[in-house]
Amino acid sequence: MKLQLESGYSLAEGGVCAASGFSANGCHCGLDPNPDKNDLGMIYSEKLCHAAAVYTENKVKGAPILVTKKNLETTNGKARAVIVNSKNANTCNADGEEKAQKMCALAAQELHIAPEEVIVASTGVIGQTLAIEPVQSHIAQLAAGLSPQNHEEAAKAIMTTDTVKKEVAVSFELNGKICRLGGMAKGSGMIHPNMATTLNFVTTDAAVSVEMLRKALSDVVKVTYNCLSVDGDTSTNDMVCIMANGMAGNEEVTEEGSAYEVFKKALYLVLMNLTRMLAADGEGATKLLECVCTGAPDFQTAVTAAKSVIGSVLVKCAMFGADANCGRILCAIGYSGAQVDVNRIDVELASAKGSLLVCQNGNGIAFSEEKAAEILSQDEIQIRVMLNQGDAQAAAWGCDMTYDYIKINADYRS
Repeated sequence: MKLQLESGYSLAEGGVCAASGFSANGCHCGLDPNPDKNDLGMIYSEKLCHAAAVYTENKVKGAPILVTKKNLETTNGKARAVIVNSKNANTCNADGEEKAQKMCALAAQELHIAPEEVIVASTGVIGQTLAIEPVQSHIAQLAAGLSPQNHEEAAKAIMTTDTVKKEVAVSFELNGKICRLGGMAKGSGMIHPNMATTLNFVTTDAAVSVEMLRKALSDVVKVTYNCLSVDGDTSTNDMVCIMANGMAGNEEVTEEGSAYEVFKKALYLVLMNLTRMLAADGEGATKLLECVCTGAPDFQTAVTAAKSVIGSVLVKCAMFGADANCGRILCAIGYSGAQVDVNRIDVELASAKGSLLVCQNGNGIAFSEEKAAEILSQDEIQIRVMLNQGDAQAAAWGCDMTYDYIKINADYRS
């Protein structure tokens, strides 16, 4: 999948360790029965960071979410490390918070920092007791292997049904200083808007205040992760966190303005590309879907319509079958709640094989079924919805629904 960038920003190597002062590692501790699968990861900063996080909106929240939230409140938005495990979500367990706090304490002891300076996260099966012994017996090994070069090991450690690791980093200039911002993510199933079903860790060496980190993260999540849907389920352990250690040496960004916008754009580019990666790697997926809704009277109308199209199981199935069924797209817009004039809607389908108008003024039109099948046979499909009622636009991302999605989730606990 080709990454999308903008002028003034370039790709950087190193993923979550692209920024100065960050190191990471991952190892197999035994939570996962596969000895070749990393299931425990760590990220560490040489200096104390300003930090912010956004959490799942599911009322059932994993114990790590509750503990991380308390830690960031206790430190007034400061953090220095992340400890994360896969295979077990540590959710809906009576001793869940105790285990999450223990993970923070174990990491803090090895790193010689305060437990409250640790962000903790877990992903995997819900409702099964987390065994802390494997974490405890491997935490020294994990910390000893911390290195900027081991970012891939950390990215592998958070994978569950993911088929590929997901990392993106960019470099940019801020107040005359070169800064870097990078992230890693996991997520393949249980993904739906309102903090999709994902774990996401972002680091930067830019100096940014806690308040501006919180604002930027909140704003960017709304147009990236909250516009992502694979299967309609919102998980219990979703989290996006960002840590900024200021080691790039720029003048700290403390208010909105040009410097803030440069930083916010960097964050957007990383989270948007991670969002696309998450969508493309949806459980059983064969195609990345992007719905771009233009000509809306306002952003909220555009994003509501786009998210509804991407979230439609019928649209997902049609894209899997290379069926240019504009009726399913219009249907999804119609029940989305977006206030639109359906008689002015045009729909176009596009891919690397070209584009094809399939609906005009709210009505299906004649088109070449052979051309449509050729366009929809590609692994990246764009659904272009033109409302023709204004200048606002928005995008949402998802994937097709395949036979393998059922198989993966029928066998998930085994």
